[in-house]
Amino acid sequence: MNFAYRFLGSTSASSDAASSSFAFAPDTLRQPTFFTGKVARHLAFREAISALHHVVVSDLRFKPRDRTAYFEWLKQNEANFLAEATAQSAALKPRIAELQDRIRGLDRERDRLMKPFWAARQAYFNYLYKQNRDAWIVLDPVITVHPDEIFFECFSLDESSYGRLSCDHDVFENLGEMAFGTTNIDYSHALYDEFQKIRSYRDTTLTIDPSGFEVQTGDDLDFREEKIDLPDSWVRGFLQVSSAMTLPAHVFDLHPVDMANILTRLAQRKEKAGPRSLRFLLKPDAPVEVIIEPWNDRLTFRRSIYRGKSPAEIRIWGRRRLAILGRALPLARSVRVHLTGTGLPSFFVVDFGGLRFTLGLSGWTANDWSSAGQFDLLAPRHRVDNDTAQRIFAALGKSHAATAAELAQQTGVDQTLVHAALTAYTQAGRVMFDLDKSLYRLRELVREPLSAAQLRFASAQEEKADRLINANLVTIGSIDRNQGIRAVSGSVLDNARTEQVSLVLDDDDRLVEARCSCHFYGHNKMMRGPCEHMLALRRIFHAQVEGVAQDGRAIA
Repeated sequence: MNFAYRFLGSTSASSDAASSSFAFAPDTLRQPTFFTGKVARHLAFREAISALHHVVVSDLRFKPRDRTAYFEWLKQNEANFLAEATAQSAALKPRIAELQDRIRGLDRERDRLMKPFWAARQAYFNYLYKQNRDAWIVLDPVITVHPDEIFFECFSLDESSYGRLSCDHDVFENLGEMAFGTTNIDYSHALYDEFQKIRSYRDTTLTIDPSGFEVQTGDDLDFREEKIDLPDSWVRGFLQVSSAMTLPAHVFDLHPVDMANILTRLAQRKEKAGPRSLRFLLKPDAPVEVIIEPWNDRLTFRRSIYRGKSPAEIRIWGRRRLAILGRALPLARSVRVHLTGTGLPSFFVVDFGGLRFTLGLSGWTANDWSSAGQFDLLAPRHRVDNDTAQRIFAALGKSHAATAAELAQQTGVDQTLVHAALTAYTQAGRVMFDLDKSLYRLRELVREPLSAAQLRFASAQEEKADRLINANLVTIGSIDRNQGIRAVSGSVLDNARTEQVSLVLDDDDRLVEARCSCHFYGHNKMMRGPCEHMLALRRIFHAQVEGVAQDGRAIA
């Protein structure tokens, strides 16, 4: 997707003996969004913003070992190895010496001819690294200013880790002018070095510069326009994160020392064989236990008690990404863990008191957020007419942040439809779910609302579900209701094979449990979202039994 940005100047940072100042250049093509404040909690802010930077530059994708130097050495010494092998034959020594001299002459001639090329290539890479290093980091953070907080969001280079730093306004003193909204910022890699200079004895000022919005003409020489082709996965990743945050999860608090113990154990040795997972053993009113595989080291955290109602054993992969939290733990008050299930996304919220850093991890490192699973398909799928949806969106716009219950009370709309409308706006990039405070926030991810064609997730399962429904191949079996929970079973005829399907929907109409006899579910479970048979049975159940129309399209 192509996006155009227009900045007045560049993001700048300055430090001296008495103060530090950070001025972010916002995108002046967007709605005016600015903020000025003096940081009151210096060290916590430094460590939290540094953790956010570690997310931006993180790339843990597998990289094969570079053996170019070895093969070059082998090539250069091949003649010597051959000579040593045949040195016992005295008759061949003169011939070998002649050939070696000839090879050395050819090597010198090759080096002479190729030297200008090698020098130019090295100069080019040096230029890219020193002068245009930021071009490698295109997934810049976005900043949102709200009446109660300011927060930064970003993705890692491998798009498997999501970071969010939220700062309550109480973290700042001497608040200046402020305009609520979301904007892209000109983020410089050199800012990280400036962040490290923040000290408690220096006044630190954070500014999202408002001056660019005061200039009415684009002829100013300080204006700089950029056109960046961001990958579709970046946009879809943001949308999937908010959908995953609304999933039912096992939630518990870990003491920062306990989380540090996990990171220390992982740093002590490197696994050479699988499995490479962390197994969380959760028992109600009992200490949290973690088993580190493949060594089966069992850690029992007596300071961290699981207060959930049901026991669970959950495994997560891609655990090396947790090292991002290392610097943040010494100043943290607690670490709240949200585990949505084995192989599913997990979230770690580090609370500094007024500052909160959220690290969201996809199911495993190689599975980025956009392909991690169609988590939007697990959310409520009711159709909401445009007038009702716009009323809900307008109510959210007045306060910028609210729970679904509050919006239902303000608009007089059933809470189930409020959830469905907010889910659609989340998929449109206009709303996000705040896991820290369990409410929805207005957040326009891009300047112009995304079109329906751009928003349609690449879900082969949803397309197949449409075909199964249109062909009347879905049959409802039994329906059990218990305190708002609905257990639905049925069958779907697909390619002359009858698949047996069972679903469990909670009182918010979220798909919380499902099973199917098909190969897709047998191979992936729910780690890549529901299969087409689950989607088809769910839609038929809502349409035929509950009389509610279904619509998976997002609202523009």
